Amino acid sequence: MIVGAQRTIVRVTASFLSFPTFDIERDGVGIHGRIGGRGAPLLLLHGHPQTHAIWHRVAPALAERFTVVAVDLRGYGDSGRPAADAEHAVYSKREMALDALAAMRHHGFERFGVLAHDRGARVAHRLAADHPAAVERMLLLDIAPTLAMYEHTSGAFAKAYWHWFFLIQPPPLPEALIASDPVRYVRSVMGGRHAGLAPFAPEVLAEYERCAGIAGTAESICEDYRASATIDLVHDRVDIAAGQRLAQPLRVLWGEHGAVGKAFDVLALWRERAAEVSGRALPCGHYVPEEAPGELLAEAQAFFSPFTHPERAGATP
Repeated sequence: MIVGAQRTIVRVTASFLSFPTFDIERDGVGIHGRIGGRGAPLLLLHGHPQTHAIWHRVAPALAERFTVVAVDLRGYGDSGRPAADAEHAVYSKREMALDALAAMRHHGFERFGVLAHDRGARVAHRLAADHPAAVERMLLLDIAPTLAMYEHTSGAFAKAYWHWFFLIQPPPLPEALIASDPVRYVRSVMGGRHAGLAPFAPEVLAEYERCAGIAGTAESICEDYRASATIDLVHDRVDIAAGQRLAQPLRVLWGEHGAVGKAFDVLALWRERAAEVSGRALPCGHYVPEEAPGELLAEAQAFFSPFTHPERAGATP
């Protein structure tokens, strides 16, 4: 049974890795990704400490109905790692959202759906808030709004998400500890959750480890989280003060064995930030695309199906 599962993983992964790659540049920062399929455009954004390879189990099937564009966030994968600034603005979700928007426009897509996990879902939230005309609808995985998570942090959440508070410490200590053994960092963070390292295909885990070892990754990871604890919260508070809520249809899914659903009322918190929200827990932990790909694929196909008409999507069938 295990051998058969491994063979399936290799086949699906190989299929995704056959998608053409692309590289663009925005304001001097390189953004790397893959594109495949045909139909309405669908942007895929990954989380920490991963890369666009997180989608290897769902992207091939999604590509049968959608033009799938999967990108590496700045600081991750094979995208650029710009130098930090004092305000952490370079790694703000606002800048990362602009990277994602540039990638979609590079391929001719002005309006698209978004499927995003973890850090990528925080980027997607800012993308939908700052560029509402670009985002048709959005499916977010295993997050509550960033500001709400900080404001409602409990002891149990802090223990489960210790890296949130470790990574935002002043440099150079967090960077030095990560850079001293990036493979150990990846395996410790990912393997310390509900299912350990079992959900991750060996060749995909090796890809996460390779990218974690690229020079500048440790600094970029820390800056991503420092931005979330500083400038990103400023941007969120401005939205709230202005009464701004997401207008796009929003579906949120979370792992029933993960910390987010246990520590927060996910739907209630998102309903404070968006007008049309639905969602549920899935039988998995944090890494939804790799732990529950079948359930996620069914959810994504159903949620994005109203978006498949080319006249609405702006795509060529």
